[in-house]
Amino acid sequence: MQQHIEKYLARATEYSNWRRAFAVQSMSSNARQTFELIPLLLHFNHPSMPGFVGDETPCGVSLYRSSSRHQIMLQKHFGCNAEEPQSRQIWGLYSMGSTASMGQSSDSDLDIWVCHGSELNIAQRALLQTKCSAISEWAAARQVELNFFLVEENQFKSGAISELSADNCGSAQHLLLLDEFYRTCLRIAGKHLVWYAVPADLPISYDAFVAQQRDNGVFDNEHWLDLGGLDKIPAEEYFGSALWQLYKGIDSPYKAVLKLVLMESYSADYPNTRLLACETKSRFQHSDVFDYRIDAYFMMLERVTAYLQRIRDYKRLDLVRRCFYLKNNERFSLPNLLGHHDWPRQVMKQLVRDWNWDDERLRYLNTRQRWGVVEVKAAYSELLDALMLSYRNLIHFARLNDISESINAEDIGILSRKLYAAFESLPGKVTQINPQISPELAEADLSFVQVANGSANATGWYLYRQPLQSRMMVGEKVLEHSAYISKLVAWGYFNQLLVNDTRLHVKVKAGDLDKSKLKEFTDDLRHAFPVKVPPASNLALTRPCEISHLGIFLNLESDPTANWAGKVIEFDAAEPDIFAFGDPAECLIGSIDLVYRNSWHEVRTLHFSSEQAVTDSLVTILSKMHRNANPPEHIDVFCYSNHFRSVIVTNYRKLLVECVSYRLAASDARRKIKTLVLGQHKYGLFFEERGVSVKPLDNSIDFYTEHSSSKLESMLLRLDADKAVTIPSIVNAQASEGLVQYFFEQLGSDLNIYIVDEQNRVEVYQQFDGSKDELVQGINRFYTSSRDQFSNTAAPIDFNLPQFYDIVEQDGAMMVRPYRSPVPQDPAQQIQA
Repeated sequence: MQQHIEKYLARATEYSNWRRAFAVQSMSSNARQTFELIPLLLHFNHPSMPGFVGDETPCGVSLYRSSSRHQIMLQKHFGCNAEEPQSRQIWGLYSMGSTASMGQSSDSDLDIWVCHGSELNIAQRALLQTKCSAISEWAAARQVELNFFLVEENQFKSGAISELSADNCGSAQHLLLLDEFYRTCLRIAGKHLVWYAVPADLPISYDAFVAQQRDNGVFDNEHWLDLGGLDKIPAEEYFGSALWQLYKGIDSPYKAVLKLVLMESYSADYPNTRLLACETKSRFQHSDVFDYRIDAYFMMLERVTAYLQRIRDYKRLDLVRRCFYLKNNERFSLPNLLGHHDWPRQVMKQLVRDWNWDDERLRYLNTRQRWGVVEVKAAYSELLDALMLSYRNLIHFARLNDISESINAEDIGILSRKLYAAFESLPGKVTQINPQISPELAEADLSFVQVANGSANATGWYLYRQPLQSRMMVGEKVLEHSAYISKLVAWGYFNQLLVNDTRLHVKVKAGDLDKSKLKEFTDDLRHAFPVKVPPASNLALTRPCEISHLGIFLNLESDPTANWAGKVIEFDAAEPDIFAFGDPAECLIGSIDLVYRNSWHEVRTLHFSSEQAVTDSLVTILSKMHRNANPPEHIDVFCYSNHFRSVIVTNYRKLLVECVSYRLAASDARRKIKTLVLGQHKYGLFFEERGVSVKPLDNSIDFYTEHSSSKLESMLLRLDADKAVTIPSIVNAQASEGLVQYFFEQLGSDLNIYIVDEQNRVEVYQQFDGSKDELVQGINRFYTSSRDQFSNTAAPIDFNLPQFYDIVEQDGAMMVRPYRSPVPQDPAQQIQA
């Protein structure tokens, strides 16, 4: 057996050298240089080198010895000479993902696992993580995306879970992550991986074989690293993996489609699933040559192709092939500069011939860098449908097999809310349609056409990408339709169709909008809102969404001052009341458009144009703020009236700031009442525990009646087990419209549960007897599976899962914290998927 292991080790070394030669020649010059410096940067710990954070930082890579060439590189790049470290605290460096595969492109990121032993304490791991982060920043300055992930040797054997992050799957995947690692990893430096030396077809379990060889002295700790085997993948992992791949699909949909269908094919073969990592090892050990047949991306395509052909899903099969081609076609549009190392070019040519693609299809796919909004919208819709179908099929698999998900509650919540913000289609929401599909969507011309009531087409505004010339508009497809124009402008701006040089055209049937006001609005929107912002933090996603940036645009479509020319108007010049202006009293705000970005980084729009536009807009804004929310970071108010612009802006802003302060005030907020005269009518804004309401108050009797009932409504109770239950004030303060929230209050051995629904109504369940974690998992399972249980395969996916909180006491005050599953977590560990 030792001879076989030595043979496999020799082949693994030869295979790594073959892949490394291909990888570095496929990289840009900066990426190649960075890749070659990675072992040196982790092996040494010198003040002149990137990543130095202190003398105590773990360093030294097992089995790695620097040469005179390495010292020359240190002197050349960092101006230093470094001595060999006295100990080897890093056991191995391994790249994973697309590096050294058909999926590698010139801009592929570098994902590196930094494996270490369990002897590193928390402080040492934190130092090593800081060092890795500093090296990543150094690489970023060189336009190279370099990600490091700390992995402890026993992590996959013990089931330890790392913290969820933008690149780290947390509890969403575990052994399926190890499967991806084994089938894509490339050893850069350090110990040899036991996995590749263990025979592919064993009569005993992987762990038993490894233990046996350790006893025989074959697998010693000095030369070998064992991350664990893949004898059986728990079916519970498929749901978390599906969520994770959907999340990755927000930015990389072509790759995500392939990976999600792969997870679907795995589930279809359950419980007899043969993982690609096992298949890769078998081919590696039994092949005489190294070629495309053991390439990770080719084998993934091969597996999903066989699955889709088996279920006769030829529509998705065609999409999968296009995804694979578009993920890998960069090299085919460039000259062959790699010689015999450019074997993927020949493989792709052969695949295209096998698929019987004609020249027209190839020309279309090869022009993706020049796709416009029409092509991108079609591609995005098709990709999204495929992603959701795979996700739905995996949920169906879990339901049929009565499988509980292994992903913990907080990771489900964070991932589902990321997906909700990215994919959920809601009225007024601006959908981002270009996740790395095309580099640019800027249009030379955009036309906004209004259709009035009584037309054959739906009332509202239509967006076209041509100027308003009959010969150019013939046969032109509508890009978007909305009841109000601000939604279309926001959609064009945030999807980057509308840029500085875009020529705007407008055709108005009714209202006071013209081309000059439209241009002003687009300029104001551009100056107020950046298109790109950093991703929403995990902390923000554990909380109700809050308005972070609010833009208010007054009188864009309807301006009460537009017809004042030649009229004599009586008003108080010293202090004009823009809400009841002149004689007879008239409100000077005819329409209000809202554009806001929330803390989950959704962009939403709203429009109000009734006589109560002011109160309707205020109630809507305030209803999106729970009482403990932070005020918006930015509030911008703009006006497009023919007259009194600055006065209107000042007065509306003053009213809004006052109302926001009432809403976010302390517990006495329920006693706040704001009266407001709009034109010839009086209204009352009632600030209650869990929201804000508006009532007409045209006489004093109405005022006192509503005042009294408001007090009663703020003391909502639920009778449970014949007992009156008072809702904790912290629950009322956290209640947020549009979300289902669960609050857990532990009183000794008793557990009270307060459930706040989307309308901020509260139900109370006392003395709950059972596992809180099982309850949370069951609730999430119900929400993810029940919506499409009795509907067709095109049913929408609901990612707006409930939020869960614990009510705790801190420094004598009650507060809420996001619920955490009782699973040990080590925040120093980071794993990438």
